[in-house]
Amino acid sequence: MKNLEKYKGIIPAFYACYEDDGSVSPKRTREFTRYLIGKGVKGLYVCGSSGECIYQSKEERKVILENVMLEAKGKITIIAHVGCNNTADSMELAAHAESTGVDAIASIPPIYFHLPDHAIAEYWNDISSAAPDTDFIIYNIPQLAGVALGMSLYQEMLKNPRVIGVKNSSMPVQDIQMFKDVRGEDCVIFNGPDEQLVSGLAIGADGGIGGTYAVMPELYLKIMELVNAGELRQAREIQYQADRIIYEMCACHGNLYAVMKEILKDEGLKLGGVRKPLPSVIPEDLPQIEKCKKMIREAAGRL
Repeated sequence: MKNLEKYKGIIPAFYACYEDDGSVSPKRTREFTRYLIGKGVKGLYVCGSSGECIYQSKEERKVILENVMLEAKGKITIIAHVGCNNTADSMELAAHAESTGVDAIASIPPIYFHLPDHAIAEYWNDISSAAPDTDFIIYNIPQLAGVALGMSLYQEMLKNPRVIGVKNSSMPVQDIQMFKDVRGEDCVIFNGPDEQLVSGLAIGADGGIGGTYAVMPELYLKIMELVNAGELRQAREIQYQADRIIYEMCACHGNLYAVMKEILKDEGLKLGGVRKPLPSVIPEDLPQIEKCKKMIREAAGRL
């Protein structure tokens, strides 16, 4: 019987940490890892969408994961996203992730070409075979990957004993219920869209993996605490506050991750910018970013 409890909680998606010249920063990666561990999160999701993985080389992704693991191994749960747009690179990253001691690996489906289910299943199973002693999590994000995880493909993937569940970033919360209903407590389903954490947990998600968790972890930790206690009204109020902050952060010219890294400077963290073609923060964004900082402080202060 697999230990699934280690996945049940709030797991921030880890942001890429760069030096001022745009190169990956091992030092800043370790500092950011220590910061999030100190916030009391359940784990970290490393080298996913929020980590700008599609704009990084295999070598850079290895450096990031290695430095996260230097701080986090044995302290919190680590899930490494290893998906690339070809099988060989993905398998190489999967084997590397297992060698560092991660708890699980995850992968999106191949993007651009719309492959049939049997090809996607082969891609995921090939990746999993490169990390034979590590749990595997399917990453369902159809709005970006261009292909959705259907029930027949999910059932096929569950034949692989390493597959433990789904990071579900599709918007319908019904998808969470459908995936959870297949194996009940013998699987782990994560809510992906930050804006609907309460809804996802209420319908059966075991936890959440989110891109804005790292910039306001206190809010999401409180949401999970309240939902677990059956206090849905209070949880919904905090969800609304978090959503309003997300909308304001997305109103900037700069990419959301650039904005959040700017906000985290107030925590003493220097995480660098974002990698092109993601747009950077511009001077005109700064008043809006100050507004977002104030909203986060006030929301956290009300907890």
